Amino acid sequence: MSMDGAPLSNAQARDVEALLHPYTNAVQHRKTGPHVIETGEGVYVYDEDGKRYIEGMAGLWCAGLGFGDAELIDAAKEQLDKLPYYHLFGGRSFEPAIELAEKLKDIAPVPVSKVIYQSSGSEANDTQIKLAWYYNNARGKPEKKKIISRVKGYHGVTIVSASLTGLPYNHKHFDLPVDRIMHTGTPHFWREAKDGETETEFSARLAAELEEMIIREDPDTVAAFIAEPVMGAGGVIVPPEGYFPAIQAVLEKYDILCIADEVITGFGRTGNWFGSQTFGMQPTSISMAKQLTAAYAPLSAVAINHDMAEAIESQSGEVGVFGHGFTYGGHPLGCAMGVKTLEIYEKRNIVGHVRDMSPLFKQHMNRLAQHELVGEARVSGLMGGLELSPDPSSAATFANPGKVAPYLSNELLKHSIILRAIGDTLAFCPPMIINEDEINALFEPIETALDATTVWAKAEGHLG
Repeated sequence: MSMDGAPLSNAQARDVEALLHPYTNAVQHRKTGPHVIETGEGVYVYDEDGKRYIEGMAGLWCAGLGFGDAELIDAAKEQLDKLPYYHLFGGRSFEPAIELAEKLKDIAPVPVSKVIYQSSGSEANDTQIKLAWYYNNARGKPEKKKIISRVKGYHGVTIVSASLTGLPYNHKHFDLPVDRIMHTGTPHFWREAKDGETETEFSARLAAELEEMIIREDPDTVAAFIAEPVMGAGGVIVPPEGYFPAIQAVLEKYDILCIADEVITGFGRTGNWFGSQTFGMQPTSISMAKQLTAAYAPLSAVAINHDMAEAIESQSGEVGVFGHGFTYGGHPLGCAMGVKTLEIYEKRNIVGHVRDMSPLFKQHMNRLAQHELVGEARVSGLMGGLELSPDPSSAATFANPGKVAPYLSNELLKHSIILRAIGDTLAFCPPMIINEDEINALFEPIETALDATTVWAKAEGHLG
């Protein structure tokens, strides 16, 4: 039976027999079947029954220009006609890969020297760690290999990137994390701050805890620190005042690389080209994906600074070859989509549009923060999270976590709104093209859905 109790459709029945879905309860999925999406236009998607939904998560944080953009579709057709596939191995190249790398260098938040392509954010962060290790070998520091990530950080699902991810469901039963990966504290002021602590004091304490970890491990063994400017899949956690400058000072003190995971926050999402600019982060290398192509083709990129590039190039000369790369890394279609996407972002002033829409978005989020079921509203640009709590005054968590926000997200489906539950946080990340009327429509039914969820939560014993 499907979610509404009706028999499974043909597509749903075929799905449960053929597919294993990411981030899905496979046992429950066999009973309910998938929600089959057929088409998309603008900020909307349509399911197999023709019902229209506002896609409030831009798919998976990535469809920044929405669905059905004619310019991107035409660019894809043009590239497929011209060169549907080639590679960058053995010194070969093609124009879209070169042009996109040049554009990324131009808009990067810090000076960068070289770009290397992959197909996904997970692969980009995996590449980051390999490059950090390769770089330290190249400069004669073979013991400097440990990587510090953060609890609740999300960096992907390959063996190393899943180890960087600081979420238990990415580790349990996968025998992760692997060696050399450690996790420091989460910069979540509402939940983690001590009584009377200001945001600046909280940031200073986290930086001090990071320094203690580095000293305990021995600075000569620590290679890099990786962080998202805003923690996405950890619950849209926005860093407190002074956080990244305090962290940055520690990293510089101990010669530790700073890796910015801009997979979600890159290309306008926070109201700047990159989240690093929004929050004062000065990375030595940057991971990019998702909105790099507005999700119209798989592509990711890692940009590295001059010191790293020089050392890596020199080392490859001694070894005889740079032994890393992917068959589809820098695929012509993905690169052509990236070039056109960046052109559109500039031409349509998408960064400015995000800034213009952010106050209305934040206003709605702050209004919902007053609801009895909401503990905190977190916002940066056009991304946000409503964290639910049984007692917002104490930042309490539910005795049975991860039940209430999923119920809320399912309740919102009845109102034609697609949002994502992350634990007990309802996440928002609409296409960056969303306008005022569409923002109002996105938020219009949420209070009603919160009321219905509150009634259910009380009946189920989640609330006193």
